Amino acid sequence: MVNDIPPILEVGGILISSEILTEFFCCDYEKCKGICCVEGDAGAPVTMDEITAMEDVLDDVWPMLSASAQSVIDRQGVAYADKDGDLVTSIVRGKDCVFTCYDGDNCLCALEKVFREGKTKFCKPISCALYPIREKNFGQGLVGLNYNRWVVCADAVKKGKELQLPVYRFLKEPLIRRFGETWYQELCDVAQQLGC
Repeated sequence: MVNDIPPILEVGGILISSEILTEFFCCDYEKCKGICCVEGDAGAPVTMDEITAMEDVLDDVWPMLSASAQSVIDRQGVAYADKDGDLVTSIVRGKDCVFTCYDGDNCLCALEKVFREGKTKFCKPISCALYPIREKNFGQGLVGLNYNRWVVCADAVKKGKELQLPVYRFLKEPLIRRFGETWYQELCDVAQQLGC
């Protein structure tokens, strides 16, 4: 039945790529070491509210940040407008998120680290939590969700297939955080009706 699913679905007023229901994904941190925080050509998409929240917790994360990251933040702040005009987290050397900190070879998010330690109430930008889903705002309240394929996540795709864990199930908590429990249940109902 999965082959009969249309490429774009509407769930609770939100357009979603059917790949969110049909593709498998589960981060394999042991293998990737958090590479998504240090690869790419732009920072993570953020909202104005998230920029304020990141600025509010700067004192908590500052000691964990590299001197280069501190310098970038001093110069341009925690975020900037990318080439498309979208707000994204500031980056170091054209790729590393300024909030990346290291534990040996592992890349960690300093924002999430202080959150998990109970020092702050802000975890990390929702765009980070939702990855590999990318949200697109089309204006006038129309939102779309797309599955983003990235070669650095090959191990996550492999692990997701081994566990038979669809993207939408892997991202249950961030999807609920962003769209609410009722919307997520509707998404699950649609997935079940379609045999996903």
